[in-house]
Amino acid sequence: MFEPAYLRLLRTGELAERVRAAYQRLHACDLCANQCRVNRYETIEGTVCRTGVRAVVASFHPHFGEEAPLVGYGGSGTIFFSWCNLRCQYCQNYEISQFGEGTEVEPEEIAAMMLRLQETGCHNINFVSPSHVVAPILAATLIAAQAGLRVPLVYNTGGYDSLAALQLLDGVIDIYMPDMKYADATLARKYSKIRDYPSVNRAAVKEMHRQVGDLQLDARGIAQRGLLIRHLILPDDLAGTREVLRFLAEEISRNTYINLMTQYRPCYRAATFPELNRRITREEFARAVQWAEELGLHRLDERPQRGARLIV
Repeated sequence: MFEPAYLRLLRTGELAERVRAAYQRLHACDLCANQCRVNRYETIEGTVCRTGVRAVVASFHPHFGEEAPLVGYGGSGTIFFSWCNLRCQYCQNYEISQFGEGTEVEPEEIAAMMLRLQETGCHNINFVSPSHVVAPILAATLIAAQAGLRVPLVYNTGGYDSLAALQLLDGVIDIYMPDMKYADATLARKYSKIRDYPSVNRAAVKEMHRQVGDLQLDARGIAQRGLLIRHLILPDDLAGTREVLRFLAEEISRNTYINLMTQYRPCYRAATFPELNRRITREEFARAVQWAEELGLHRLDERPQRGARLIV
């Protein structure tokens, strides 16, 4: 019978130690790859995430538009955190990620959300944009686990994660779902205002896979544990799709579950970049699928994607 990873750490007392360690790191925060080194107990000035000790939550609810293995029949229990450690100029949720719309909450409130989502029948708890709020997530997980939480945890991230944070999450997170946004560091800097994205992202994905392995499904096809990759296809292959897929095939696993996302549309400040100011074409999507197949990557998510509309 499946048991979420965090329950083992709860029994040994290690989960409480992880919470203490995570909050200690906030004194000179390195809990994402930006390595801001700001004392978040005192100020948010100088942080990329613009977040102090408490997390800000925009919403939480069962989500039926996620990948099929997460949704099942009961939905994925998503908790959307406000702010972000990326500044993607085309973000479709910029009101949340860049303007911080939401409510500041204590870990006890996040734990209550987690338990409520479990009660409604969600198959998992899906932390959306969690990289900058690892400490509150760990604290909430401890509280919720003590109160009866028993479903898998999903770490749904933009993929710019520090190894320090991932070490704290080892044995806590059951399902890692990172983006792999770019193969080119210059374009990552241009469009998401971050340094060294490909090298940081690939190191993080390797560590995630080391922790949880390939995606494992139960008899109903619902995800229990493992790695699930998201890659948003951009116009004119600006995301470097073939190189991302090659990395997964050659350095992670040809059994990697991948969602080649087609729902890109110009949002936020995308219109200021002419090359980003259109949707992708059917030919661009078909080419991405062909590359995946040529590389031996066979686990492609085929669920219709929310908001997807290709140019004929």
